[in-house]
Amino acid sequence: MADTPDKPASESNEPADSKPAASGDKPAETPATPPSTSEKTDPAAAEKKPAPAKPAADKAPAKPAASGDKPAPSKPAAEKKAPAAAAAKPKPKAKPKPKVQTLWQPTDMGRRDWFFAVGWLSFTFSTAVGALFYVARYFFPNVTYEPPQQFKAGIPTEYPVGQVNEAFKELHSTWIVRDDEKLYALSTTCTHLGCTPNWLEGEQKFKCPCHGSGFRKTGINFEGPAPRPLERYRIVQADDGQVLVDKSKKFQWEKGEWTNPESFLYV
Repeated sequence: MADTPDKPASESNEPADSKPAASGDKPAETPATPPSTSEKTDPAAAEKKPAPAKPAADKAPAKPAASGDKPAPSKPAAEKKAPAAAAAKPKPKAKPKPKVQTLWQPTDMGRRDWFFAVGWLSFTFSTAVGALFYVARYFFPNVTYEPPQQFKAGIPTEYPVGQVNEAFKELHSTWIVRDDEKLYALSTTCTHLGCTPNWLEGEQKFKCPCHGSGFRKTGINFEGPAPRPLERYRIVQADDGQVLVDKSKKFQWEKGEWTNPESFLYV
């Protein structure tokens, strides 16, 4: 039996499926085997070993655009996809609007605010009232409404002799007294501090209730702190025959004015 020549170790050790894969197919995965001794020593066998096939591209290359069309500008990847951190970032909370304090919200006002508001209202009200008062005074000037300084007191013969007539005490502050010969008009103002004395018929004197000054029927002071007699008013007879008393002119005893003919009226 003839001996067959031995095949090189490189040929015997090659795997059966050592053909290169087609361009569109994926290469079959084979377990890696350590290189044999012949591959180490024989460089030609190493050259015959096929190179591993590259995996096919997942996507087909883009076709070139037509000559007339402009290529669309490509956006960077950072602009296409927003970062996850920016998407997850919470929105800032809106600041609450400050409340405007008004006088018509009593529930929002404390005790101090109430006192402050009431004080300002009182000040404003008093200022307005004062301004209106002075405006009214401008339109209505000061006028004193006093009784007239002259008044008529009837017929002289109507007064009884030795009597003090008090009919004009309240309205004109005057006593009209008649003695045996004449009439005279006395002031009802005390010469001490200005009080109004009272005529005491039983004691026949004028008695001041304030400090006890006493005056006789003629008006001469005789007791108490009064420094001088009562004053007399001008008294004359009018054209119609009535008694006319003029309070604008006074006569004082200490000055010797009671002798003046207008300080008494003969009856």
